[in-house]
Amino acid sequence: MTEQKSFFDTKIEYLKGLGPQRAELLNTELGIFTYGDLIQYYPFRYDDRTRFYTISELDESMPSAQIRGRLRDWMIEGEGPKKRIIGNFTDGTGTMQLVWFQGITWLEKSLRQNGEYVAYGKPQGFQGKFSIVHPELDMVGADREVEAGMQPVYNLTDKLRKRKVDSKVISKAVRSLLEGSWQHINETLPDELIEKYRVVGKREAMWNIHLPQNQAWLKQAMRRLKFEELFYNQLRLISNKLLQKEEFPGAIFRNTSLLKHFYDNLLPFPLTGAQQRVLREIYTDCNTGKQMNRLLQGDVGSGKTIVAFISMLLAIANGAQACMMAPTEILADQHYNGLKDFAEAMGLNIGILTGSTNKKKRALLHADLQSGKMHILLGTHALLEDVVQFKNLGLCIIDEQHRFGVAQRAKMWAKNPVVPPHILVMTATPIPRTLAMTLYGNLDLSVIDELPPGRKPIKTIHKYDKHRSEVFGFMRTELEKGRQIYVVYPLIEESEKLDYKDLTDGFEGIQRAFPRPKYEVGMLHGRMLPYEKDDEMQRFLKHETHIMVATTVIEVGVNVPNASVMIIESAERFGLSQLHQLRGRVGRGADQSYCILMTGYKLSSDTRTRLETMVRTNNGFEIADVDLQLRGPGDLTGTAQSGIMDLMIADLAKDGAILTAARESAQQILEMDPHLVLPQNAPIRNHLDKLKNKKENNWSRIS
Repeated sequence: MTEQKSFFDTKIEYLKGLGPQRAELLNTELGIFTYGDLIQYYPFRYDDRTRFYTISELDESMPSAQIRGRLRDWMIEGEGPKKRIIGNFTDGTGTMQLVWFQGITWLEKSLRQNGEYVAYGKPQGFQGKFSIVHPELDMVGADREVEAGMQPVYNLTDKLRKRKVDSKVISKAVRSLLEGSWQHINETLPDELIEKYRVVGKREAMWNIHLPQNQAWLKQAMRRLKFEELFYNQLRLISNKLLQKEEFPGAIFRNTSLLKHFYDNLLPFPLTGAQQRVLREIYTDCNTGKQMNRLLQGDVGSGKTIVAFISMLLAIANGAQACMMAPTEILADQHYNGLKDFAEAMGLNIGILTGSTNKKKRALLHADLQSGKMHILLGTHALLEDVVQFKNLGLCIIDEQHRFGVAQRAKMWAKNPVVPPHILVMTATPIPRTLAMTLYGNLDLSVIDELPPGRKPIKTIHKYDKHRSEVFGFMRTELEKGRQIYVVYPLIEESEKLDYKDLTDGFEGIQRAFPRPKYEVGMLHGRMLPYEKDDEMQRFLKHETHIMVATTVIEVGVNVPNASVMIIESAERFGLSQLHQLRGRVGRGADQSYCILMTGYKLSSDTRTRLETMVRTNNGFEIADVDLQLRGPGDLTGTAQSGIMDLMIADLAKDGAILTAARESAQQILEMDPHLVLPQNAPIRNHLDKLKNKKENNWSRIS
């Protein structure tokens, strides 16, 4: 049976005003092939042509103005590249000049002396007279309508402009399509949601997103289409999550004996309220009989690792094993060294498996895992190897979630063929709530949003290069107090040799300013062998080194509570998230810690915003929100996840309130009607049925 084509699957070459040649251009230049592609190719801005101004009303501060008048006369001035057409334009209240530097041959043939025109552009004042350079000029006549209202402006390419396919051509084609498709545009939201959120209907929204009557209608159209897009985005994620919960069983962990023993007798500090809340959420998940898939977000130093260990105890008390996977050997070693004493005090066997683990140790680890003798295994990607087999893996913890793909997570599920292990993914990279809901909407979300008591906020200061002697003086003061210092240099892949030189130059400069035997300066970078890095970090940890000069390899490293100063050289070359991660290397002890951001004077507006944000706040989530505003969701995640980040009109940086409402609505509908069989949800069901055969990632696409 052949798939029934919808009206919106029609190729654009059949649309009046386009034809095969223009259609081919739109195919290759903008990826517009069908009516559906064209109707959802939204303008990126609008020229407000709702009002006509007189020349006497013009003001230089106006971003643009539209004037109706007569082109009294025009002349050509200059030669060669300086050649230009200057026209005298009058409307009865005054005279102004219209100036063109391009398209002169065409203008010579088409401009009519004393013709009536509408001119549109940015007014510029000079010596009491106004001019518009390269105005849009439309002739007025009995056979022509004066364009008014909000005029859409579409993103174009140079090739389209050269071939005379501009915003007006696209707008005309869209108008023709809208007029012919009115009866084919179906409502995709239930009446209940339309009434609850007071959004306009789909047809009105589609018309007014392209051809708005005024600003109010444009605002309503945008709100409706953003809500719809985010609603279907969340519907997809939540339905996948519910399907996953339905499909995958999970072991039940009711025995809390080990957890209680550790809590009552061995826990060296009280848990924060946030840590306790997260543990309750994990315990609840592990008793539903369904597989847990939970994301744990917590700022640097918020205490995620101890929550992970207590969760492991819950699994082990119920006869299961636990593992924890980290993206680097340094981080895996840090977790192992941090948890080893706790595990041994509880009488548990804990092991570590990385690329550096020798053959003999591997063989022992594999045997102990398969027999069940090994309770906890920490490691890197090496845990994913097929040869790593557990007797009964009950809990898998993945640290720094964004470094691992979905396929790798799924591979860990297969480590227990009877009942898939519960999955807890953790990240110390704060993710804005809107982004977390979209990127990880198929995971349940837990947040540790308070730091352990007694931690003093890190003081962050921005200094220019000329203040280096002052910074060196401050470093000496801190070293005299017995503290230690990090000095970090940027690492930019395109210029590895240059960066290495930057680092060594910096290292030599610090050695001159802080000479032996009083001071020991260490160096750490990505070119060193694992054992060399480990040796340098161990020397710093033991306070045999006073200053550690490093690249960003230090971003994730061993905790050194005595390190109280982080100096970031060329801080303008780092992103906000990375600056925040680096700052988190200090502030681990009870002493006041400092982060000094060193830069040159030439700073862009975005860079200044980044530095001001770092100085103003230590809150990782606030920093992540600013980062989202500056860089956009695709750059922030490093990936444009198909169907998730593929948004046509919504903006995760600005539309948080709409996203929250859309997610709550999708959640409520799916909880009451998971298979969308109720009559009131027919618009959703009908829309999804039409998309079924299209392999469409974005469920909000027109059908």
